[in-house]
Amino acid sequence: MRAESLFKARLHALVVLMTCLPLQQLCGSHGSSASHDIPVFFLQTCPLLLRVFTKIGSHHKPEDFAVRGKEPKDEVQIYTWKDATLRELTDLVKEVAPEARRRNAKLSFAFVYPDKHGRFVLRVVGMTHSSGRRPDDLKALAELNFQIGDYLDVAIM
Repeated sequence: MRAESLFKARLHALVVLMTCLPLQQLCGSHGSSASHDIPVFFLQTCPLLLRVFTKIGSHHKPEDFAVRGKEPKDEVQIYTWKDATLRELTDLVKEVAPEARRRNAKLSFAFVYPDKHGRFVLRVVGMTHSSGRRPDDLKALAELNFQIGDYLDVAIM
């Protein structure tokens, strides 16, 4: 199944689940996939909230994230799973950032998280292109050592 089709199927199933199932069934392992025509992972794993910050031309500075509640204003919040790929995230960013839709646009992805001393670190994890396919497209958040609570910073170039 193509990445876009898989993503749309996941999104549709999540919307259906959120409107039809009690929260315990959505987030817990109380149901079985046999009783619902839904893939098992939806019933066993809750989606995570991914806070995505976009900037044109470069990444944000790590200091931009230092004060909680005063993160950069250009934020998009996405509910997803750790197996989401950079291509899926690219397609979502393209929906909200017109600059990312340009034919020659490149999107650089970086995780932002506090180090052991509490200072924020920005670690570049991959690059995708708006129109073409690249090797980084298939990298999933989990493969890149994403931790729940990390921010995702996207430089649109």
